Amino acid sequence: MGRTAQPAALRLIKGRGPGKDSAGREVKPGPAFKRLPPEAPEWLSEEAAAEWARVVPGLARLDLLKPEDRAALAAYCEAWAAFRAATETVQREGLTIEAKQGMLPHPAVGMARAAGREVRAWAAHFGLTPSTEQALARGSENEPDPDNPFG
Repeated sequence: MGRTAQPAALRLIKGRGPGKDSAGREVKPGPAFKRLPPEAPEWLSEEAAAEWARVVPGLARLDLLKPEDRAALAAYCEAWAAFRAATETVQREGLTIEAKQGMLPHPAVGMARAAGREVRAWAAHFGLTPSTEQALARGSENEPDPDNPFG
């Protein structure tokens, strides 16, 4: 499976120079969406709402969000809430359960794994993975210094 396309702003942040991506190719601006963070849905679970409040300000500062991202962000936040709940269940009840067939993996183990994969997939779309964080940090070094007349 090929890589998922990244938003123009994210490619520019990770780029080699002004208007270039990490391979030195010119980055065409994306569609002219209003770059405003979406409002959190009122139906988010408590943990999902907390995750929304944690990640949205940083993504908004990078101009990566638009109101149309609401559903994808909600899915990411709810996946995080499911991951946390399943992980806490495993911590509380253990990795295995006793059944007629003997000891079996606790169902929450599979739930945590599935939710973790979903969290990673959604997080990658928004630049929230550790590898993307490093790429963003490298990209900020390429930004021109406004105080440098030769930059």
